[in-house]
Amino acid sequence: LDGSTGHGSTAEGRRTRHTILAGLEPLDISPETLFVNVGERTNVAGSRAFARLIREGRFAEALAVARAQIEAGAQIIDINMDDPMIDPVQAMGRFLNMVAAEPDIARVPVMLDSSRWEVLVEGLKHLQGKGIVNSLSLKDGEAQFLERAGVVKALGGAVLVMAMDEQGQAETYARKIEICERAYRLLVEKTGFAPQDIILDPNIFAIGTGIEEHRNHAVDYLAAVAWIKAHLPGALVSGGVSNLSFAFRGNEALRAALHAVFLYHARAAGMDMGIVNPAQLVPYSEIPEELRCRLEDLVLNRRPDATERLLEVAHLASGIESGAAGERASLRTPEERVIHALVSGASETLAEDVEMLRQQYPRALDVIEGPLMRGMNRVGALFGEGKMFLPQVVKSARIMKEAVRILQPYIEAEKGAGMAGRGRILLATVKGDVHDIGKNIVSLILSCNGYEVIDLGVMVSSEQIVDAVLAHGVQAVGLSGLITPSLEEMGRVASLMQARGLSVPLLIGGATTNPLHTALRIAPLYRGPVVHVADASLAPGVLDRLLAADSEKRTGFLAAVSAEQQALRQRYEEAQEGAVYLSLDEARRRAAGLQPVWTPVVPRERGPSTLVFSPAELMPFIDWGPLYRAWELQGAGAVAEQERLQHEARAVLERAQVEGCMRVAARFGLFPAARRGDDILLFSDEARREVRAVLSCLRRQRVVAGEAPRCLADFVRDAADGTPDWVGAFAVNAGRDLAACIDSFGFETDEYGRMLIATLADRLAEAAAERLFNMVRDEYWGFGGAGLQGIRPAPGYPACPDHRDKALIFALLDAEAEIGLTLTESYMMVPAQAVCGWYFASPHARYFAVGKIGRDQVEDYARRRGEPIEIAERWLAGNLNYEPQKVGMQADAPSKGAPRA
Repeated sequence: LDGSTGHGSTAEGRRTRHTILAGLEPLDISPETLFVNVGERTNVAGSRAFARLIREGRFAEALAVARAQIEAGAQIIDINMDDPMIDPVQAMGRFLNMVAAEPDIARVPVMLDSSRWEVLVEGLKHLQGKGIVNSLSLKDGEAQFLERAGVVKALGGAVLVMAMDEQGQAETYARKIEICERAYRLLVEKTGFAPQDIILDPNIFAIGTGIEEHRNHAVDYLAAVAWIKAHLPGALVSGGVSNLSFAFRGNEALRAALHAVFLYHARAAGMDMGIVNPAQLVPYSEIPEELRCRLEDLVLNRRPDATERLLEVAHLASGIESGAAGERASLRTPEERVIHALVSGASETLAEDVEMLRQQYPRALDVIEGPLMRGMNRVGALFGEGKMFLPQVVKSARIMKEAVRILQPYIEAEKGAGMAGRGRILLATVKGDVHDIGKNIVSLILSCNGYEVIDLGVMVSSEQIVDAVLAHGVQAVGLSGLITPSLEEMGRVASLMQARGLSVPLLIGGATTNPLHTALRIAPLYRGPVVHVADASLAPGVLDRLLAADSEKRTGFLAAVSAEQQALRQRYEEAQEGAVYLSLDEARRRAAGLQPVWTPVVPRERGPSTLVFSPAELMPFIDWGPLYRAWELQGAGAVAEQERLQHEARAVLERAQVEGCMRVAARFGLFPAARRGDDILLFSDEARREVRAVLSCLRRQRVVAGEAPRCLADFVRDAADGTPDWVGAFAVNAGRDLAACIDSFGFETDEYGRMLIATLADRLAEAAAERLFNMVRDEYWGFGGAGLQGIRPAPGYPACPDHRDKALIFALLDAEAEIGLTLTESYMMVPAQAVCGWYFASPHARYFAVGKIGRDQVEDYARRRGEPIEIAERWLAGNLNYEPQKVGMQADAPSKGAPRA
């Protein structure tokens, strides 16, 4: 299965080799194969249904998605687990193991798809047969590219290479062939890769977007394919076909026809495979001639008005009038122009149109309740249908606010009358939590859907929330939280709502929330409906059903929610019954037997020191993926909108660089340290006679195949052997001057601008943390020169889940005085655009998850910290594998008796 089988001959009589991949059955890709369909629906970014199943641990049901792709004609399945709510390494291994047990699925090869190297390596470990690693690129330089390619080759995989290098993605024909040739030569000449095991992706980008630079995207790709097949013998060519049609999202019939026309020409050029949904492919010959001609005008860039002409006949793709002509019709009335402005997010005649409407309606308030609300309802509907993206919705809200501002002088007399709407919703970020971007997004989306929103802000106590519910007579409450302690606070809100006799629906959302925790730990505390809302775009639909006037519709929805939560509780209890946990003593004994010995690197400069980074310095370190997720721009259809957002973000950063704002303060220190059991001792000086502080660590107790019972203390030399060692700490503040920056940019009343700056500041904080880590590793500590990477785990994350450790970091670094960071009572950092954590330089240091732990370890941990076990249980609530004894208000709450989630 190494792809070395010879078949056929070239014009020169030389034997050629085909690409051979395999699941349980071989897949021989030869010129006679025509085209290989790579099924895209087992990708969490490409299928909401598949993503939901994986998030909820319903892997057996997720297998049905893979099976359906194969039945529809997929010859390879693309598996991607990159999702913030999923542990992608664990999920990839588990799903592949289950695939291997299903012969009808395992018969086809697998394409391992991830932007994270560790996920790809994990996939290769579990992959049977011969699959494809998607993807490698030259974006981080040749050294890393060759190193990773060597690993793929050693583990027996073929490799898919994206046309991307240190300068970015290849958009033009010249850049596509330049990068593809460079990658091909490196793989063949320096790693010994067989040409037939190389798959090149010259990047398919969107066409029909209305942007002049995008018109030739398809032509450039087709030309690059032909060049590769002529000049890089043996290599295959692939591409993500769905990217091409993002501009027509919502009209799936038209997209399918566009894909068919594109693939017709791509196959002729030599394209070997593509990531598509095979169930949606249509035969090229069955496309009506008029539609096919206009599709080819667009794909081949034969005329400048190709997009407009295509929309005129778009209905031919499905037989349903697309409405495109109506969209382009002349906007004759001010109401039409205002609604169009709200949908498009821009208008040069807004003031004039709003004034004309004011004169037409009896009251200025009627303009808001009439045309403006109709426009925002249209925006909400388009967003719900996936035809608008979040950045566009925020811009629509900006137009709405501007229209209201224009009308404000005229509605002063109507104050208190309120705006007619679908219901009044209260939103709050719970006590101890300062993150509000997600909540602000929900607020905007609900406003666009006709709901009146009362936003209490951040750090809101349970008493304030319940008082506000009673005072405002709201129809529903939405709670948001980012950190684990927020989950406990949400439980307290639910308990207090129960005690005060409330029964309005309670919606739970935020990064750390999930359906399982909601079902186990919040729903049983409250008599009213409790619903987990995983995505901001889902909130209007959930509320529509919760507040429906149709009692049958509402009752049916509540019954479905209740049944699903009961099923989650049952599945969790069954899973817990099968879990095996080591005693703490046994976990320590096993870890001691695996404890390696190493010689610590002596730091060159220990600090503590403060550095300040400008936006320009951090730009190369920005990971744009989380920014796209924050703005809900995910999936192949969002590629062009991602590019647009990144362009706007870069413009903001360039302006910030010129104006001297959005600078990030970072502080680090390297401290003498030693291990004592599961504690790390931090000393006052190099003599190591006086202990300055103690970091108490937690150890994995659950038995997981291939996972050692690790603890962070394992990565520090034991005090008993007398070998000097060090541990580092760092803190980064990217939010110091956000208010001044917003003011300088004139974004005080611009919701879009404020959100863009806030989400960018989050990215700058992470970029600064990465930049600082590189400097510490390579310069200040110096262990990077040996090729060692080290780790930088953060309190509150899997390896050290206790958020209270942030206080120790702040004390060691004097973070408040030096870089302006403070902590809330729940140990959230203020400002929120901040990162802190530890540095471990051991060559054996690895990221890991402590996971669930037993009462014996919690008792030991509380003893080491010198606190009652009840305090430790509160801060480690998400990690307990048992039900603690409840005290105070929660003691009266009903209990399901299940282990704590």
